[in-house]
Amino acid sequence: MPPTLQRALCSSGLSHFVTTRVPPPLLLFLYPQQRWASILSGLSDNPAAYNKAIRRGRGPSSGKGKTSGRGHKGQKQHGKVPTGFNGGQTPDEVVHGIRGAENVFSVDMKPLNLDKVQSWIDQGRLDPSRPITIKELVKSRCVASVKDGVKLLAKGSEKVTSPLNIVISRASASAIAAIEAAGGSVTTRYYTRQSIRRILQGETDPIHSLQSQITLGTRSERPIYTKRLPDPTGRKDIEYYRDPAHRGYLSHQLEEGRGPSLFFKTPGTGTFVAKKIKKKAASAADNRIW
Repeated sequence: MPPTLQRALCSSGLSHFVTTRVPPPLLLFLYPQQRWASILSGLSDNPAAYNKAIRRGRGPSSGKGKTSGRGHKGQKQHGKVPTGFNGGQTPDEVVHGIRGAENVFSVDMKPLNLDKVQSWIDQGRLDPSRPITIKELVKSRCVASVKDGVKLLAKGSEKVTSPLNIVISRASASAIAAIEAAGGSVTTRYYTRQSIRRILQGETDPIHSLQSQITLGTRSERPIYTKRLPDPTGRKDIEYYRDPAHRGYLSHQLEEGRGPSLFFKTPGTGTFVAKKIKKKAASAADNRIW
C-alpha cells in the first residue's frame, strides 16, 4: 500500500476495515484523488500547432484597430468587391481577353521510372521476353490514368538488369542509354488519347501502323484488329518520331545525311543554282553619239 494512502486511512481509523474487507482494486475510490496544479498549469500545445486569430477593431496598438485594416469609406470598406471588378465598366479580361493561360501544343505525359519497371519485372507482373507496350503497363497497374502517353525516365537506371524491348510514347536520353546498355531496345511511337483508349479495349494494335516498320514480334502472332493505329500529322510530332536520337519509329524515312526537321535543311545538303544574267544585244540606237 502506498505510504500516502496508508497515512490517510490510519488517520481516519479505517485501516483495519479496508485491509480486511475491501478488495485492493477498490482502495483507490475510498479517498479523493489529488492533482498537482503545477502540472495542469504547464500543459500547452506544440509550438506552431495553430495560428492565433487576428482580433480586429480592438484599439490602435493591435495594428488592426479602428478601421480594422479596411481603410476609410468606399465600397471596399463597406462591402465586398468581386475579383477583377473594375468599377462597373467592362472588365479587362473581356476587353483584352485572357492570353497565355493554356498551351495548345502541350501534352500530358505520364512519367514512368526505370526502377519501377524493373520492380514489376522482379515481381512477375511484366514479362521481359515480350515487347512491353502501354497496354501491358496499364493492365499490370505499372501506370494509371494515361492521357496523351507515357514518358520513360532514368530514375533508378542502375537497377536495370533485364534486357527490355519497350515501345512507349517518349523516353529520355538517359533512359535510352540505360536500357541499351542492358541489352534492350527502346522504340518511341505516336499515340493519341482516342488510340490509347482503343488499345486498352483491344480494338487497336499497340505497336504497328501503316508507316511503321517495327520488327518486334511476328505478324502471325498478331490478332486481327478492327481499328487502325494513327500516325502523326503535325510537324512537331513528325520531327520527333523521325529523329534517330529519340529512337523514333519513323526514323527509317530519313535519307542519309539528312536531319529530322521538315522546316530547316541540313547544311551542305542543298543544291545551289546560280542565276544566269542575260546580256542585252547592242542595238543600233545604242551606238548613236547624240
